[in-house]
Amino acid sequence: MSKKAKIAWLYLVSALFVAVALYLLVNKNNYLFFAVPAVLGILLLYIFSLDKVMLLISFTVPLSVTLQEFEQLAVSLPAEPLLAGMLILFVAKLLYEGNYDRRIARHPIAIVIYCMFIWMIVTTITSEMPLVSIKFIVSRLWFVVPSFFFCALLFKKPKNIDWFIWLYIASLCIVVVYTTIIHAQHGFDNDSAHWVMSPFYNDHTAYGAALAIYLILAITYVFIPGITTRRKIIILGVVALLSLAMVLSSCRAAWVSLAASLAVLACVLLKIKFRWIFTTLVILTGLFFTFQHQIIDSLEHNNQDASGDIVENIQSITNISTDASNLERFNRWHSAFRLFADRPVFGWGPGTYQFVYAPYQMSKEKTIISTNAGDGGNAHSEYIGPLSEQGFMGTILMLAFVITVVYTGLKAYHKAKNKKAKVLVLGTTLAFFSYFVHGFLNNFLDTDKLAVPVWSCAALIAVIDLYYSDQDDFTEVTQNQPAQPQKLD
Repeated sequence: MSKKAKIAWLYLVSALFVAVALYLLVNKNNYLFFAVPAVLGILLLYIFSLDKVMLLISFTVPLSVTLQEFEQLAVSLPAEPLLAGMLILFVAKLLYEGNYDRRIARHPIAIVIYCMFIWMIVTTITSEMPLVSIKFIVSRLWFVVPSFFFCALLFKKPKNIDWFIWLYIASLCIVVVYTTIIHAQHGFDNDSAHWVMSPFYNDHTAYGAALAIYLILAITYVFIPGITTRRKIIILGVVALLSLAMVLSSCRAAWVSLAASLAVLACVLLKIKFRWIFTTLVILTGLFFTFQHQIIDSLEHNNQDASGDIVENIQSITNISTDASNLERFNRWHSAFRLFADRPVFGWGPGTYQFVYAPYQMSKEKTIISTNAGDGGNAHSEYIGPLSEQGFMGTILMLAFVITVVYTGLKAYHKAKNKKAKVLVLGTTLAFFSYFVHGFLNNFLDTDKLAVPVWSCAALIAVIDLYYSDQDDFTEVTQNQPAQPQKLD
């Protein structure tokens, strides 16, 4: 076909598209046809460049929303359909080519993930609600496979690491600006702080958890060598914006997670041995259980509720006498422990907690925000939730995952020869750790907003541990290294 003929066909197809789109808009009030070019473009990316799709997902996650008509399916658009498409094509590509990087596939983090899925399948067989558990596993697959196993390949190119992190941050900054404007219109009061981030984040706790992760990652880039002055000024501006958003979010769990990450950073910089940290944690845990009645009695005298004052908000963290949010967490946790007591080995099935916990609530523990309808969320803990849904092995595997990732990250930090790799793996480990401190009080790994950041952080730590910790420079993994990377394009 000649060049003139190609141009003619282009104009003809474009004219037909505009004509059909205008007809549907004027006569049918239908705007969906305008999305056809974007859909076709994304399909082409799926066929020719999966890495670009994953970068697109990173950008779309903070801006994704759950449309009203899809509420019962609880699908976040467009991020979750993009992730589901990634899962299908990536698995199909693996089955066809059969050449996934064996070093990543055999990494300790990957092995723990396999064990987690195997146990989920076992507990789905014994589940109280098998269909709910199957749906839970499928949704977990489209989070983990693209965000960990595909991102591990993606991150072999260092420039993709920067793009992936900063595309999410750029999108998150848009949400922050929107949220701050809406919050300002309500006088920055504490009540509105819980919902002004809607429809992008369902509440301030998920929003705060994402802010904590990416605030740490943004600060990390301040210390990476080779950053130009102009870029460093931009990064500092992003850090200031995310810090302001953290304060305005009124998310106490996120503040605690940042403080815990800062404590870990201090231990690393002071070169305190892991065994001393572990011994201290064991002693503190022992003291808590020894004097738990005295401690709880003391906490019950704290009547400070959450408010717009940051000092009062911090004081309200330990209020277990009148703060409805804290009391409801105790209600959910106690219900989860009672569920666990009835089925300690296999649990009630993945994803079933919110549908089965209502009868296990006690009237004296219920609060003004308690519900029996199964629509009030889950167990509010990444550790206690699996305990009730997957038995004691569910919690053990979750702890094994967290410990393995954090240990790998700290090991790679101490082993790394290149300063960028050293700084980046430490920052990523702290960001990952911040989420799982937050995870004592909330759980969001069943949502795209936090699943993509958390699993991709684990992938980044694994890749630096495997490929960059022994290198003098932070350059792309080459074909002459022990493992043959899968082509992304």
